[in-house]
Amino acid sequence: MCSIDALLKGFQRFREKYFQGSDKPYDRLKLAQRPDILVIACSDSRVDPAILFDANPGDLFVVRNVANLVPPYSDHGGALGVCAALEFAICQLEVEHVVVLGHSQCGGIQALATGPDGEFIPQWMYIARDASSDQTSAKALEQSSIRLSLGNLMTFPFVKERVDEAKLAIHGWYFDLDSGELSGYDHQTGVFKAIPR
Repeated sequence: MCSIDALLKGFQRFREKYFQGSDKPYDRLKLAQRPDILVIACSDSRVDPAILFDANPGDLFVVRNVANLVPPYSDHGGALGVCAALEFAICQLEVEHVVVLGHSQCGGIQALATGPDGEFIPQWMYIARDASSDQTSAKALEQSSIRLSLGNLMTFPFVKERVDEAKLAIHGWYFDLDSGELSGYDHQTGVFKAIPR
């Protein structure tokens, strides 16, 4: 487990790596960010996109929430945090790729399967209600939820417009915690296939 003291020591190492020496990456990053990729990932502590993809600061624009969900577009509110981040990344930063990154052993998806408990989780997981129909395994439900979020992405006019103009590509990826393998959703076949290493 990580303690507060360990976090602060980690911050010191981060400062030494990125703010000291002759090549200081934050000299470039402090003025602006220009990521090409938006990753919508789960809040699960085991699936940090920057760690999974060995990314540097400034490489990824990341949105994290329970079960890596994208709500459908609504012009009268809704999940404003996710929607605002989508709008900023796509319309302001002009990212070229959106990755919905799901994973195995997802607690949010397990809650969806068993009936979420609590005050806020049931309302949030309601977004994925249609993913749960006819899914017989946790993996199938997790992957169905990714497909649902991909479909919801396309309900945003600014996403659809950029996809149609070939200025934006959307991807659904699934990380298996047991095997360490990554698979990607194939839009043509409708199935997840291993992404070659």
